[in-house]
Amino acid sequence: MNKEQLEKRKKTIYDFICDELYVPMKAKEIAMILSVPKEERESLREVLEILVSEGKIEISKKGKYVKAEKKYLSGTFTANQKGFGFVTVEGEEEDIFISPEDTGGALHLDEVTISLFPASGGKRREGKVEKILKRGLTKVVGTYEPSKNFGFVVPDDPKIGSDIFVPVERSKGAVSGHKVVVEITDYGSRDKKPEGKVVEIIGHINDPGTDILSLVRAYDLPMEFPQKVLNQAERVAKEVTQADMAGRMDIRDWQMVTIDGEDAKDLDDAITLTKEGDVYILGVHIADVTNYVQEHSALDVEALKRGTSVYLVDRVIPMLPHALSNGICSLNQGENRLALSCIMTIDEKGRVIDHKISETVVQVDRRMSYTNVKKILVDKDEALLKEYEDFVPMFQMMEELAAILRKKRMKRGSVDFDFPETKIILDKNGHPQEIKPYERNVATKIIEDFMLIANETVAEDFFWQQIPFVFRSHDTPDQEKIRKLAAFINNFGYSMHVGQEEVHPKELQKLLGKIEGSPEEPLISRLTLRSMKQAKYTTMSIGHFGLATSYYCHFTSPIRRYPDLQIHRIIKESLRGKMGDKRLSHYEKILPEVAKHSSEMERRADEAERETEKMKKVEYMEGHIGEIFEGVISGVTAWGMYVELPNTIEGLVHITSLDDDYYVYYESSYELVGEAKNKHYKLGQKVSIKVESTDKLLRTINFVLA
Repeated sequence: MNKEQLEKRKKTIYDFICDELYVPMKAKEIAMILSVPKEERESLREVLEILVSEGKIEISKKGKYVKAEKKYLSGTFTANQKGFGFVTVEGEEEDIFISPEDTGGALHLDEVTISLFPASGGKRREGKVEKILKRGLTKVVGTYEPSKNFGFVVPDDPKIGSDIFVPVERSKGAVSGHKVVVEITDYGSRDKKPEGKVVEIIGHINDPGTDILSLVRAYDLPMEFPQKVLNQAERVAKEVTQADMAGRMDIRDWQMVTIDGEDAKDLDDAITLTKEGDVYILGVHIADVTNYVQEHSALDVEALKRGTSVYLVDRVIPMLPHALSNGICSLNQGENRLALSCIMTIDEKGRVIDHKISETVVQVDRRMSYTNVKKILVDKDEALLKEYEDFVPMFQMMEELAAILRKKRMKRGSVDFDFPETKIILDKNGHPQEIKPYERNVATKIIEDFMLIANETVAEDFFWQQIPFVFRSHDTPDQEKIRKLAAFINNFGYSMHVGQEEVHPKELQKLLGKIEGSPEEPLISRLTLRSMKQAKYTTMSIGHFGLATSYYCHFTSPIRRYPDLQIHRIIKESLRGKMGDKRLSHYEKILPEVAKHSSEMERRADEAERETEKMKKVEYMEGHIGEIFEGVISGVTAWGMYVELPNTIEGLVHITSLDDDYYVYYESSYELVGEAKNKHYKLGQKVSIKVESTDKLLRTINFVLA
């Protein structure tokens, strides 16, 4: 039975059960009424089982089928270490709470069918797991601990609420303290632990690098490239020839630079800038990765599977092999390179009045760092001004144009969060030596502004061409969250206009402008960020709320993001006049899955990057227990308050350690208030803390007030 036949059969049976089946019937009786031949009765039973798993019909203990009375939904179960969980259902605004007694044996990331309990007065919806459709985890990373005749693995992820029993003969010789990958062979039950076998010993818990490698395995990040992919990368990574350059726009004589971090090796964007009268000619030149990564090749299949490069604190797990990412696709100084260029004519108000997208040949004149460009423009470093004197006028013009573009973006309502990223410096054994904020400077902002305008220009061009495309979309925030934010900021004397319709990004931008430099700035900025949705890849141009633009895509990083690589392919086929009906149909078919998978891989990478940072922050603070630091309250909850230090490290002051009074949490104002002394602790407040303890397994840091 193909998919179409199955859906038709499901509809026939479901309609019959809904319309005709007033009393429960067995499969045999349904078959007789529907005149299903004997040889097809097995497939009828399969269809009935599918309808049961989807929650559309129910089956009694006596094997009789009837229309489901309860409302059933299917989704992904996210466990909590305290035993409860949540089910995320596609298309539903809010996750559904599952209490510990209603999880039905579901483990973290299982796909489940749940029934909903009757709604009760504005509370979060609750449900019960009725059936586990598909197990989400097949392998788990954890620490092996032996016992007399068996062993067990304590999972690193606290959401996996149970140790995994391992028979001694299936332990692969693991000893106490080994980090291992265990494959689950039996998922257990309410009274029985899951069982598994050790399939890999990562290393001992105290060995350098084992901690990060354990996270790599836990997130199933692919470290090694298949040999076939490496061989293909070596074959295609040949120097640019005259044949490669044929038919391309040759702009090697344009003054061109790359501007990146000092340690960057994959340089996928270069900049040119000139001025003609009152208009700027900005060129954003992106490595033509698709010239080397052909559709359906081993390289392409592997790049799609990975979706993105992953930047962990001690290593990069690239989307493409180094022969491409650091070699022929990297726009290295003085080398001929193939590029896809977006050349924009921009007026004094920051409007793109003309543009051209072309296949080009480029040669970068200088590889610049953010630090040196900042030293030239801000610090007026004499030695650097002399060294790069031929380029200084272009850098000054870049600063000028970037400011114009930023002003235009801010005017339309673009929301700019300026939270510092974390820079973690490790020693040769992977131990953190220094942790500090990685601040944006004039040079990082120049590149950011130029990449944004190129991404917008390309997205708008292809939106109006009505060609299948991958857009970068950021949906409007949930109205309820915005209303809560508006109510909260009233406590500080701020207001924002929230109408019946969707909030405009300009309202949030105006709010961020009002709070700039105030004590409550960190608090309101964080809450504003939390009220927004996550950006994702889509095949429809639904706009980008945060950037306040109707058209946006990712065009500028095909070395490290698959969606960029995918749209380069579409752009080139369009430029070459090859986008006929067959290719249009092809892209319409494949792009929804490309967008969905790329969004999932991006989330996986973000989580892994965050967790490795948390891990190293905990390790760093292990060496500072008992020390006192100044910090700012960055979060307030019913169980205590989070305090962030100037180096970006965050820890929890648990409510039980506040022993000078009985403190009550007020959700509406995000503060803890002492009942007897009326002492207030609220977001944005400065406090002194002492580092009390750390937990490497849970990746948590505990503070007490000093």
